[in-house]
Amino acid sequence: MGQIFGTDGARGVAITELTCERAMEIGRAAAYVLTKESGKAHPRILVGMDTRISSEILEYALAAGLTSVGAQAELLGVVPTPAVAYLVKEYGADAGVMISASHNSVEYNGIKLFSGEGFKLPDSVEEEIESYILERKAEITLKSGADVGTITHADGAAQDYIEHIRDCAGADLSGLRLGFDCANGSSAVTAGALFKSMNADCSFIADTPDGTNINDKCGSTHISNISRYVRENGLDAGFAFDGDADRCLAVDENGNMVDGDRIIAVLANYLKEKGQLKGNAAVVTVMSNLGFHDYMKARGITTVCAKVGDRYVLEEMQKNGYNIGGEQSGHIILLDHATTGDGQLTAAMLAKVMKETGRKLSELVADIADYPQLLLNVKITERSKGKWNKTPSILEKIALAEKQLEGSGRVLVRESGTEPLVRVMLEGRDSGLVNALAHDIAHEVELQLTVH
Repeated sequence: MGQIFGTDGARGVAITELTCERAMEIGRAAAYVLTKESGKAHPRILVGMDTRISSEILEYALAAGLTSVGAQAELLGVVPTPAVAYLVKEYGADAGVMISASHNSVEYNGIKLFSGEGFKLPDSVEEEIESYILERKAEITLKSGADVGTITHADGAAQDYIEHIRDCAGADLSGLRLGFDCANGSSAVTAGALFKSMNADCSFIADTPDGTNINDKCGSTHISNISRYVRENGLDAGFAFDGDADRCLAVDENGNMVDGDRIIAVLANYLKEKGQLKGNAAVVTVMSNLGFHDYMKARGITTVCAKVGDRYVLEEMQKNGYNIGGEQSGHIILLDHATTGDGQLTAAMLAKVMKETGRKLSELVADIADYPQLLLNVKITERSKGKWNKTPSILEKIALAEKQLEGSGRVLVRESGTEPLVRVMLEGRDSGLVNALAHDIAHEVELQLTVH
């Protein structure tokens, strides 16, 4: 990770950390790097955003940076992140930008970059963009007069995306009663029209964004809301998106959560039965539950593990030609239809499996064991970043836990790529032991990295 870009673009507290000046710099450098080989005088770059109060501010700053080097900034308005990924190729644009901090609370915002093919940029390209911001500003020539870029608006972007997802799913969901939590984010402008066009009997919560309520006790990070809503209204299933709708978690008719692991398992098994599972494999991360691996093995499906982060899942999928992968958190990539995680596509496909099989969601996931797993997030100081795996006492606690769980569980400790956090995850058959060991490690991280 660089100084500006983490595992999912640039991110920070909007205006004070991710400043307007930095957004303008990213616009300039990104336009230069992503289009320099084409030699176009006025490359076309799409810009989408989520519903945060700061998104429009950063949109203007970013557009100013893009146009200052001659690029044409085409503003999509509020759309999901996967809409930008799809439309950049569909519209024949040279690159795309999404302004969003995904599942983070309203004070944060971020900038994600997409190539002209709709894929998130590899680390090497982000590092090059970063170099032009931090070290090589003088190499970027600003335009003047008739050479500056223009700013236009694509008013039909959301509708074009809705039609794309409907066509990809190709499903008639009539007869299904479904609930959706839109996290007061991007899906609030698309989910209603999308799922109603597929004939679902659907209802919605957290679908009235006001600029400040995105992810506020709602969405995929607060799954209890949709769980309660489904139970109280007797629905067949519920789906919860995050702020930019690139992830989806589900709940069955009883309100029990169906996480990304289980969704991937159901969809991969469906594809296998249809003869459409490429490479007979699904790509997940090291965070995936051991129960998921057992289920896939029992069905003769190979699981391939990548580093945490949907970009690394995607890289593995592209490298070996796989068509399904994702994360436990609900980032699920269906590469036959999308170049990035797409929460609404995921929900549509899962509902399609329910409709085609005539099975309840609880029945579809019944054979997928869920070993006790505990994830603790420990907030650390900025100057403590990168030190957890160089601190002897923390490493000793980890080694001790691994020894105690040997053969019946695992330990995974990593630093967040988007926030000043160390994530401590333990998994095993003995929930009491998992809980004790996880808190022991987390306490040591807190002791060592929040004081010094």
